[in-house]
Amino acid sequence: MADKKIIKQDQEWKAELSPEQYYVCRLGGTEPPFSGKYADHKEEGSYACAACGVDLFTSYAKYDSGSGWPSFFQPASVDALEEREDKSHGMRRIEIRCARCEAHLGHVFPDGPKPTGLRYCINSVSLNFHKKQ
Repeated sequence: MADKKIIKQDQEWKAELSPEQYYVCRLGGTEPPFSGKYADHKEEGSYACAACGVDLFTSYAKYDSGSGWPSFFQPASVDALEEREDKSHGMRRIEIRCARCEAHLGHVFPDGPKPTGLRYCINSVSLNFHKKQ
């Protein structure tokens, strides 16, 4: 990633993020399905990390997966995201984090549409949308 890593103390994140953003982005929580503001969002633009502002996804790659969370078939750039193995909740999944600030975003699954076959299932609260000008 071209941008430098952002490292902050826990108290700094708590001061900058809403309680819901802190729960999801810093503690690895999940918002309830169909509750996020971007689940059915259709405008053209980009989706940035709510914690650090780096662009993560574009509206071009967004699609309706029926999962209840915003879904994308590819990130905005190849180095925007980090993947980690997640064995929580009795499942084996791939967790997605912002490569710049390590905010938890969601998970990626191999059941998405072409051309990638991937479904990046992302919490709305971990994103900020920037409308295309």
